[in-house]
Amino acid sequence: MGRKIGFWLLWVGFVSYAFFLAPPDQPNTLDLIKNLSTAQVAGINPLIVALFNIMGVLPIAYSCFLFIDGNGQKIPAWLFATASFGVGAFAIVPYLALRSQNRSFVGPKTWLLKLLDSRWVGLALTIAALGLIVYGFRQGDWADFVQQWQTSRFIHVMSLDFCLLSLLFPALLRDDMAQRGLKDDRLFWAIALLPLLGTLAYLTLRPPLLEQSDIATVPLPQQSSS
Repeated sequence: MGRKIGFWLLWVGFVSYAFFLAPPDQPNTLDLIKNLSTAQVAGINPLIVALFNIMGVLPIAYSCFLFIDGNGQKIPAWLFATASFGVGAFAIVPYLALRSQNRSFVGPKTWLLKLLDSRWVGLALTIAALGLIVYGFRQGDWADFVQQWQTSRFIHVMSLDFCLLSLLFPALLRDDMAQRGLKDDRLFWAIALLPLLGTLAYLTLRPPLLEQSDIATVPLPQQSSS
């Protein structure tokens, strides 16, 4: 119960801050979003371009957890995962508050679950994120970014959204590890203490889930007669 209350307090605090305490909207915000969405990025700080595109990588990474976790939940995980593509942590945090512990996978895997469970998806997300990070750091103007972070609600809230989403993966990680038979706490902390990149590495390397039919066909060890 305390965990759920904590997530609700986090959500209320984030919403309140975003709407009442963050810097004001700027007149060019809609044009900026339109240009970023259509890849018309000439003249836009590469740090902002990279951040905006990473905010598209993060919902896919969360989907690799949520659609699998949702198989054992009473709430529709797909609804929150889909909404996160538009509103990020504003959709993910309520799911974390509403979900229950789920450390066993109930199959079978649909084609979508097989796709999201694929290591190739994790690898693609890792390559995309690393490419965007390198691009932003090498080409970006940090002074301009700080100035926009201080004056633009869109840039300010998007930056906080990125930080929050990067830090919240461990809330789903332990259950996902348990579903795959991974019980080493050292592995959990190695991933949890490396925000975003640790999670992407996990998605690339995690063993696949077993379907019910696969579990049924695993041969049992024979007992030796004494």
